[in-house]
Amino acid sequence: MSEFTHRPVLLDECIEALNIRPDGVYLDGTLGRAGHSREIAKQLTAGRLICVDRDRDALDAARERLAPWMSRVELVHSNFDQIDEILDRLSLTAADGMLFDLGVSSPQLDDGSRGFSYMADAPLDMRMDRAAGVTAADIVNSWSQEELKQLLFRYGEERCAPQIAGAIVRHRADKPIETTLELVEIIKGAMPPKALREKQHPAKRTFQAIRIAVNDELASVERMLQRAVPRLNRGGRLAVITFHSLEDRIVKTGLAGFARGCICPPDFPVCVCGRTPDIKLVHKKPILPSGREIEENPRARSAKLRVAEKL
Repeated sequence: MSEFTHRPVLLDECIEALNIRPDGVYLDGTLGRAGHSREIAKQLTAGRLICVDRDRDALDAARERLAPWMSRVELVHSNFDQIDEILDRLSLTAADGMLFDLGVSSPQLDDGSRGFSYMADAPLDMRMDRAAGVTAADIVNSWSQEELKQLLFRYGEERCAPQIAGAIVRHRADKPIETTLELVEIIKGAMPPKALREKQHPAKRTFQAIRIAVNDELASVERMLQRAVPRLNRGGRLAVITFHSLEDRIVKTGLAGFARGCICPPDFPVCVCGRTPDIKLVHKKPILPSGREIEENPRARSAKLRVAEKL
């Protein structure tokens, strides 16, 4: 599949959700392959699109993929939780729409050298920004057994966390664990036969947990929500795609907080808190990919899109 036939997750649903104005200001906080950004840019005339990514490779590739629309595009190397800094730097007070696709981008998964995949042998890296400090190897080889166990429980929801953490510590006592497939074999060796027969890959939850820790992903999502809503213009839309329950819980709870009005006790005759909602939820339930999309792109299977509008 060529880069120009790549179709990002929930593309049509995202474009509809953003309710794009040709002269509006929009921010794609997770540029990736620029699939969403291309469709946003096509709809702008006098508008402006800010494309943000932690991965310089994504930004470099975007110059070609967005070439016909670069006059209305700004490429920014940053984390998506730095919204205030990004908008301030560009002398923008607010945006008319923001999109965040929280999944690991396909190039990162497909490039074996990045260390995200449990299907290809590579150095244990997993950094979205390769200039950042901590790698997966640092975590696997230096965290205590208890820290590893808690990491796998919390970020991977891995039932075999105690066994896997113990196996990691035993193996690294002989020599450091350096590659993805080394770690996969350790994980498999620690799991009972029943767990190995499950449909999903035995290393999936462990790799997810380590990746989240390396990139501080969940804290970044919380910071993004708290900073994105105040920087939306009235009527502006916020669209967030999540891919696992931990992310989705943060997004769901965060948006519900901004959508809440009065917090006075129920027995108060009148409101004294004066609190009003900042947003309204455009849909009560998340938008899910169609069966056809899942068939064409299995990575879309767990995607959920939540949309809010600034009041």
